[in-house]
Amino acid sequence: MNTSNPVAATLDELDGLAQLRHMMALGKRPGIAVSLDFDLVEADAGRAVFAGKPGEHAYNPLGTIHGGYAATLLDSACGCAVHASLSAAQSYTTLELKIAYHKAMTRDTGVVRAEGRVMSIGRRAAFAEARLVGEDGTLYASATSTLMVFERQ
Repeated sequence: MNTSNPVAATLDELDGLAQLRHMMALGKRPGIAVSLDFDLVEADAGRAVFAGKPGEHAYNPLGTIHGGYAATLLDSACGCAVHASLSAAQSYTTLELKIAYHKAMTRDTGVVRAEGRVMSIGRRAAFAEARLVGEDGTLYASATSTLMVFERQ
């Protein structure tokens, strides 16, 4: 437990879902979410949803959204779906992320949502999947992820 910062100490005592909901309530965004301009918008046990509006900040040289933008949202959705399933004493890290790109995005795509769900979780490994979908239901990318679960120290 972190005793030098009372807020951090309190967060360390919350389970994963409560941590995510607390961050959302405070409007806290990790650096990657600020850089790529996306937000965690929903969190439930075994489920997490991120939303963002791809723009020129994420363009590749071909004039479309870089695949890393989709990968980041999908990795975040898979990871936070697992995070929302963990106890206060557990943490996780992504071991593998497999992405399928279904359709290119541009600045005109509009808001996209990456919804991640836990497929199974055990003491040491978790498996999650996510889909990146536009407001009109267009599937832009999908992913599966293997994550290592471990006790925090």
